[in-house]
Amino acid sequence: MAQEEIIRRQYTFYGDVQGVGFRYRAQYAANACGVTGWVKNEWDGSVSMEAQGTPRAIGEMLRLLGEGKFIDILRMEQREIEVEEWERSFHIR
Repeated sequence: MAQEEIIRRQYTFYGDVQGVGFRYRAQYAANACGVTGWVKNEWDGSVSMEAQGTPRAIGEMLRLLGEGKFIDILRMEQREIEVEEWERSFHIR
């Protein structure tokens, strides 16, 4: 079986995503799924995130993130970006 390709995506989440444990839930979900990257709050109330891993792992991380009790993602923007070979963990900025 061929190894799945590693990709990196940049996300911006809008809705009830600040003050509801979003960043901590993202870190938990990323660690559970073997995804690296970072997450941070933005001045406009949105949350930015970069996630790196297999498409399947990133999809599972997003599913777990969406199950957060108080998190309500109304809109999500995403785009593919260049993989960062040196990255080894997921952190909150």
